Amino acid sequence: MSSYSPQELATQLKSGLLSFPVTHFTGDLEFDEPRYREHLSWLSGYPVAGLFAAGGTGEGFSLTGAEIDRVVRAAVDEVDGRVPVMAPATGGTANAVAQAKAAAAAGADGLLLMPPYLTEAGQAGLVEHVSAVCAATGLGVIVYSRANAVLNDRSVAALVERNETLIGFKDGVGDIENLTRIYASVGDRLAYIGGLPTAETFALPLLQLGMSTYSSAIFNFVPQYALDFYADVRAQDREAVYRRIREFVLPYLDIRDRMKGYAVSIIKAGLTAVGRPAGPVRPPLQDLTEGELAELTALINKIS
Repeated sequence: MSSYSPQELATQLKSGLLSFPVTHFTGDLEFDEPRYREHLSWLSGYPVAGLFAAGGTGEGFSLTGAEIDRVVRAAVDEVDGRVPVMAPATGGTANAVAQAKAAAAAGADGLLLMPPYLTEAGQAGLVEHVSAVCAATGLGVIVYSRANAVLNDRSVAALVERNETLIGFKDGVGDIENLTRIYASVGDRLAYIGGLPTAETFALPLLQLGMSTYSSAIFNFVPQYALDFYADVRAQDREAVYRRIREFVLPYLDIRDRMKGYAVSIIKAGLTAVGRPAGPVRPPLQDLTEGELAELTALINKIS
């Protein structure tokens, strides 16, 4: 059972940096639970506000339902209450509800509701989808607005009024007008989380829109650097933020943008670079080339 009420979880998530741990695989692409637990133990030792198990960076899209349950249970057990652990709810409504219930049974502290799989839907249908997951458990729910599930301000307002357990809005689009409309509509009723790829790039401007936090993928392999970057953002130290963007984020993006899917692959490569390998990515993703890994290693060494 979660030790956080939905409201307590929202307050916690607003308070600091968030991250999505990678999911470790063996050479034959099976879940490597011992190394995953070691990674979670390491990350949870830092002052992070929450960890999302089996999320996008954790290759949740490549895991079976049984594997997601195993990953979430391992994370909850290993972190042991040091920081909250959020579990995913994915796919169509019936599947997302089933995963939500499994996450509650596993002791997760909250849910990240991903977009439905391979379908388009109108706003009314999305409201019903989100509401069904919110009603499935007593856990706090963060809705991830992106891809085929982009919520507008009217839908978010309706969801907030209808669902007490909806506590967060994670943005994966970056539509400034829509974000402004949402914040103007529901204000601080929700925790706002930046969810664009390599969120550090957008963290400072989005802070002005009420996004006090974001999910940092690079926290996986340079946790202290990620925390220092976040501290500079919260202090609105523009000089420090843009220095870090120049010295690390932009050259990092140059590597990431060479191949679709590298936004995930580069994180596992980063762990290899710092001597904490997480194994390969699962298809259809591709690992970085040896040359790209060498580039990334040199870049990390410059900031270490």
